[in-house]
Amino acid sequence: MLNSSSVSEFLLLAFADTWELQLLHFTLFLGIYLAALLGNGLILTVIACDHHLHTPMYFFLLNLALLDMGCISTTLPKAMVNALQDNRVISFMGCVAQVFFLFFYATAEFSILTIMSYDRYVAICKPLHYGSLLGSRACAQMAAAAWGSGFLNAALHTTNTFSLPLCQGNAVDQFFCEIPQILKLSCSDAYLREVGSLVFCSCLTFGCFVFIVFSYMQIFRAVLRMSSEQGRHKAFSMCLPHLVVVSLFLSTALFAYLKPPSIFSSSMDLVVAVLYSVVPSTVNPLIYSMRNQELKDAVKNLFGYMLPQHQ
Repeated sequence: MLNSSSVSEFLLLAFADTWELQLLHFTLFLGIYLAALLGNGLILTVIACDHHLHTPMYFFLLNLALLDMGCISTTLPKAMVNALQDNRVISFMGCVAQVFFLFFYATAEFSILTIMSYDRYVAICKPLHYGSLLGSRACAQMAAAAWGSGFLNAALHTTNTFSLPLCQGNAVDQFFCEIPQILKLSCSDAYLREVGSLVFCSCLTFGCFVFIVFSYMQIFRAVLRMSSEQGRHKAFSMCLPHLVVVSLFLSTALFAYLKPPSIFSSSMDLVVAVLYSVVPSTVNPLIYSMRNQELKDAVKNLFGYMLPQHQ
């Protein structure tokens, strides 16, 4: 029996057997990664530069963009390097870092999404109390709590996972180090401790989801009472993108971590992992900017300011 501390490296999932397909995967991942960095980087720049966007809603969106950049940077760069070098190896500490930072960013991101639903609830259902409930100090404290919860959750799961004895080899059936795949390498009942932690964490996550759903039920009730069609359209434009992001992120992540062992398929696991670890970070900027006129106007103003300077 191997203790995880005696394993010096893990072998990640190989995408293809031929160099041409490896190069294709590298190109695809590079395109997705650059799109995610560009989209989230643009949101960060626009919110930082436009003083009209210095509001709680866009402060939390800025935090979300930072977390998205961190989340996708945890998995794709290593996958791209391995594809380019025709290599499957990741060091033990590299695997630990991937597990830690993926849980850190994912937990903090879902916390921010939960806070954003509260922000939308207060803005639409209690507009007169918005300034007092979501002042700059309160926003900073909520954001700090989100990042702190991510750190604590990541430390808990990383410690639990890598304290397990391993006896099923060191081949991880995924393109990054994912806890369910590492648990498959354990032959000790101690892995049930980490499974229990995952279930508990999922219950808390589900509790946040219930809070989000309840918030949106109140929001939609308030929106449907609005007499102004323009007001209803603006409210839906602010809320629907957030709801789409939450649903995509939560459904795929919960399926990846809580699906029964009987449901096993390497291709399915791969698709689900891409859906929760890669896709949200890439599409979030599109989802938020497509239906947000303020953000689109700010982007136009930014480019309008930059282009004359360039000329």
